[in-house]
Amino acid sequence: MKILVTGANGQIGHCLQQQLGQKNWAFSAFTRAELDITDPQAVSQIVQRLRPDIIINAAAYTAVDKAEQEQALAYAVNRNGPTNLAHAAKGVNAAIFHISTDYVFSGDATGAYTEDAPTNPQCVYGQSKLAGELAVTAVNDKHIILRTAWVFGEHGNNFVKTMIRLGKIKDVLNIVADQEGSPTYADDIAKVLLVVAQHYSEGKPTPWGTYHYSGQPYVSWYGFAREVFTEVEQAGLYVKPVPQLNAITTAEYPTPAKRPANSKLDCKKIEQAFGVAPSDWRSALKNISAFVE
Repeated sequence: MKILVTGANGQIGHCLQQQLGQKNWAFSAFTRAELDITDPQAVSQIVQRLRPDIIINAAAYTAVDKAEQEQALAYAVNRNGPTNLAHAAKGVNAAIFHISTDYVFSGDATGAYTEDAPTNPQCVYGQSKLAGELAVTAVNDKHIILRTAWVFGEHGNNFVKTMIRLGKIKDVLNIVADQEGSPTYADDIAKVLLVVAQHYSEGKPTPWGTYHYSGQPYVSWYGFAREVFTEVEQAGLYVKPVPQLNAITTAEYPTPAKRPANSKLDCKKIEQAFGVAPSDWRSALKNISAFVE
């Protein structure tokens, strides 16, 4: 089994490299500087040379607010890049695993989103990610689209690390409480991708298509922050008290890009297909000291 990973410096790409290093699979991981996925010729040359069995695309433009002004760049990375990878994968009869997002939905549903729920992204980031999904699906039948949400891990930038950093210097933090979703531990996402890869490598019939994988229980950003600081306090990470948290509304914290009020993803399909349970984000927070920079 040979695997090619893009977005090697990202949260999920970093975890994939660590886990692949523990397997006896051949793999190559590329950062943005090493492989520009928006360049079809560069992608084709690399894929033709390495001839992987699976391409895992963990590269993405994720600056949600900046995407409102940098639309061309967002689409280049989130649509054109996956298109190039899907074509190159098909050219060597490889599968493509592509990571997507809860932002492809409007966020106004009452329950958790299933894979076949209507998409209706409300910001450029979400629109560009949906365009990437559609391109991969159209180009290469051997595809896994893995939608996830609220990703956090020990590597890279994320909500957990931001909370820990701000909590050191602030006595009060205002946290949005009317957006609910599914925090997802990056290491768990990497594990699931490799579970599917293992399934495929063993020659088992692989149900290609779109899947949701995220954490449970569902929680608001405010509730997530409370859990973070509970662990910070128990671990004694600060010499000062943890900050007071104030619950605020989305309207009180305006941003250039519209966020989904409901980012809850239903993960039953992937559990039934591949036997993987949702990410236990609260368990991941137990090792809170690992998130301190």
